Amino acid sequence: MKQTIALLFLAIFLFSCKSETKNNVIDKPQTTQKSNKYALTAFEPSQSFKDAAIEGMSYTAGKFDFEVPEGDYVLGQQTSDVVQKMCANSAKGQHIHLIVDNKPYAAKYTNEFEYDIEDGEHYLLAFLSRSYHESIKTDDAHIVKKISVENKGITNAEPVSDPMLFYSRPKGTYVGKKDTERVMLDYYTANANIGTTQKVVANINGEKHDITRWQPYYITGLPMGENTIELTLTDMEGNKVDAPLNPVSRTFTLKADPTEQ
Repeated sequence: MKQTIALLFLAIFLFSCKSETKNNVIDKPQTTQKSNKYALTAFEPSQSFKDAAIEGMSYTAGKFDFEVPEGDYVLGQQTSDVVQKMCANSAKGQHIHLIVDNKPYAAKYTNEFEYDIEDGEHYLLAFLSRSYHESIKTDDAHIVKKISVENKGITNAEPVSDPMLFYSRPKGTYVGKKDTERVMLDYYTANANIGTTQKVVANINGEKHDITRWQPYYITGLPMGENTIELTLTDMEGNKVDAPLNPVSRTFTLKADPTEQ
């Protein structure tokens, strides 16, 4: 009996030592990852335009006509919280962002304007924008269609059922400390649920950032000169979604203002 008890205590002692050794291996400090060059910070909540809407669209003889009823949102007007945003702003005010396929958007400050589209099939997105280029992300404030164009007119327009990602900002050239220190990243989605079934992977000059909320972000830390951002719509595991025009990318430029030096 004594021999049995002694063997039992010896087994418990050996198991305890083995478990402690195993735990020590698990608890070893992990290697610290290298910090990112660029930081993404969520935009502060912006002035909302719950009644903003595009109620219709036509394109004939190379000219668009958007039905934008006036209310709280008015094309050509400055957005009220522009001073607080501290980022690039249009002196011409609020406008329509028109994106055809993967081309950079055209900013239009009136509901009627000329725009040349080649014959063929295209994906078209139009949304209402604040004066500092942030999109209004509501069902009523945008139109997305797959269109057929012939002789500067739309001959067919179909709803888009596939999940899609459109690049909006940044684009073009930014000059001066205020516009280059904090650059807004904004994009538009259709038929996607960011953070639940899809996410956006932003590749900023080769550095990847996962985005799981559909909202704009400030980018800080960008160098002067050319910068490139590629946005990819993926599932939550990071696999690229089989979607039209995916991924999308832009190259833009930051410049110092000589008068500030």
